[in-house]
Amino acid sequence: MDPFALDVLADPVPTDTAVREAAPLVWLPAHRVWAAGRHADVAAIFRDWSTWSSAAGTGLADIRRGEGWRPPSVLLDADPPAHTAARRVMNKVLAPRALAGLAGRFAAVAERVVDDAVAASRSDGAVDAATVLAERFPMTVLPDAVGMAPEGREHLLPYAALNFESMGPHNQLRAEAERRAGGAREYVAWQMRREALTEGGIGAAVYAYADAGDISADDAALLVRSFLSAGIDTTILALASAIHELARRPAQWDALHADPGLARAAFEEGLRLHTPSPVIGRTATREVTLGDDVVRPDEKLLLMLGAANRDPRRCEAPDDYDLHRGATGHTAFGGGVHNCVGQVIARMEAEALLGALASRVARIAPAGESRPRLSNWLRGFATVPVRLVAA
Repeated sequence: MDPFALDVLADPVPTDTAVREAAPLVWLPAHRVWAAGRHADVAAIFRDWSTWSSAAGTGLADIRRGEGWRPPSVLLDADPPAHTAARRVMNKVLAPRALAGLAGRFAAVAERVVDDAVAASRSDGAVDAATVLAERFPMTVLPDAVGMAPEGREHLLPYAALNFESMGPHNQLRAEAERRAGGAREYVAWQMRREALTEGGIGAAVYAYADAGDISADDAALLVRSFLSAGIDTTILALASAIHELARRPAQWDALHADPGLARAAFEEGLRLHTPSPVIGRTATREVTLGDDVVRPDEKLLLMLGAANRDPRRCEAPDDYDLHRGATGHTAFGGGVHNCVGQVIARMEAEALLGALASRVARIAPAGESRPRLSNWLRGFATVPVRLVAA
């Protein structure tokens, strides 16, 4: 089994299922790594950072051997104690109380984005929700929240694609991302600097902790980079997946339309069913036995999050989208000390956009087949054609 074969990436669920049901651990000879796809095992591995380290990188490459394409992340590619100070700062910067002032701005932008999409659907008969809703909204509010200038934001998606494709094997997807990146690396290298950021944004708040001595200025720059590489594509894909499902399930849409307060639940169920970051790597620090297999020190293990989130041992009818499920405990945001530090802001974005959609759209229906995004390290839909009828 090769989860990175192009035909598998186009239709990953059968391979996810095969990995999960074969054994607690499966050896993937094409990449010389182990894979784990059962929810209980994945959750336990996330909790045990001292055995399953992130310091060798969370992709296929071992960054300790100089195989990474960028300087290591002080969040993703570090373990305690090296990880602790940076994580403490981000927990403060991204605490719900610190972000509360963004809610009104997010809501206003979401209403405008939805109204524009409805108008375009009325005029053209259909719109691509992946672009006009799921992409446009985060690409507006997150750079604004970080404190980025309007100029140059077109580099963000190519840079994020390079980041995620480079975590996988050296294949045509990675080569294409490298080709498309163009000046994105230089743009991000500038944008993560203090002087590029506006006052009052999240980026400036990170640098304030550097001024206070909590972290170094170099680490502050790397933390800002994390927003520009890991926090956009994943949210776009998660929103597009939720909209894809809601358009195909009238009863689910009717429930959300009747109660926009279910927007968070609709988002969480989309995360579970179509996990936008469906795989992440860890490296063993010691010999570990799981099931009948032994992982030796320095061997890589891929946590198959997409497989774990459809584990029938964890939830009933796991291949169904059900916003009433109460999809807490999914692994889409990771777990343990490395759980996604940006999940608060991602949920705020989702509640704003899906809430506005529920309030301002009476009906949503497919206007064609959604096209999956082909990616080494991401999952979701590149296009989601829909028809929207205003409320």
